[in-house]
Amino acid sequence: MDFLPTLWFVLIAVLWTGYLFLEGFDLGVGMLMKLFARNNTDRRVLLNTVGPVWDGNEVWLITAIGATFAAFPHWYAALLSSLYLPMILVLLGLIFRAVGFEYRGKVDSARWRTAWDWAIFLGSAVSAFGVGTALALTSTGLPLDANGDRVGGAFAWLNGYALLGGAAVVLFCLVHALAFLALKTDGEVRNRARRLFARCLPLGVLPMLAWALLIQLNGGKAFGWLCLAVAVLAVPAAVLAARRTREGWSFLFTGIFLLASISGIFLNLYPRVLPSTLSESFDLTVQNASSSPYTLGLMSIIACFGVPLVLAYQGWTYWVFRKRISSKQIPGQVQSA
Repeated sequence: MDFLPTLWFVLIAVLWTGYLFLEGFDLGVGMLMKLFARNNTDRRVLLNTVGPVWDGNEVWLITAIGATFAAFPHWYAALLSSLYLPMILVLLGLIFRAVGFEYRGKVDSARWRTAWDWAIFLGSAVSAFGVGTALALTSTGLPLDANGDRVGGAFAWLNGYALLGGAAVVLFCLVHALAFLALKTDGEVRNRARRLFARCLPLGVLPMLAWALLIQLNGGKAFGWLCLAVAVLAVPAAVLAARRTREGWSFLFTGIFLLASISGIFLNLYPRVLPSTLSESFDLTVQNASSSPYTLGLMSIIACFGVPLVLAYQGWTYWVFRKRISSKQIPGQVQSA
């Protein structure tokens, strides 16, 4: 196996894991605007927890897709063209969600706020489901021919694996957001989020565990069982930490669960990047889907300088806005949320 294609496969897996961890909780917060918040004050508390960071978290999605385009153009072309419809829905969901964040507090009207609350909720849910669908089908395969073109109609991608992956990411985002709210808020919102997280976590991670287990049973590698075991053990650890009011640890253990699950999935996928359900000979791999060694080498040099800067800036942002938020800090009348 060539080193550079393998390196960039690992880096893309890291980018997707980082996206699911960071964007995961703010997509979940967007959905909890309708599923958890009881009144406008609660919704403004939720919005303020992710207000300084949500747009920075989306950079991980852009970087993951951009890195795939540059490092594995055949993977990028086959995946995004095959999933044109769900990816368009993801894009529209992210747009409506972003506009909802910016516009919700511009008019002092309950009807206006309710309309944008629904935009944030639906945009977050659709985006999470679409990303889950894409990642699940990357790991299980699409009907690709010898040229890497999809065989079948516009809904040839729609199957049980797509629905499982979509559900896995949506439910993980919800429980991950509850862990984040318990860590980032204070008062009643914190207490309700912590209790609900402890009750819902086992159910919320079940689809992702099922996804990882199906990949493992379908010819997985031995090391994948270790990843799966770590993921399973992280669940009771997170619940126990939440019940002991150790919100930081419960949030960390949800991250460990995600890291172990996604690592097992990508590990079992390697050296393929996108299997074909028509024939193994049509599979896209790190060899036949990658860019030239010169391109990958240049990208590696740029990444050595760019990635630490991005991580440092994002870490600084989280540090600056690290304090808890409560309803007492929400003024009675504001011009923006």
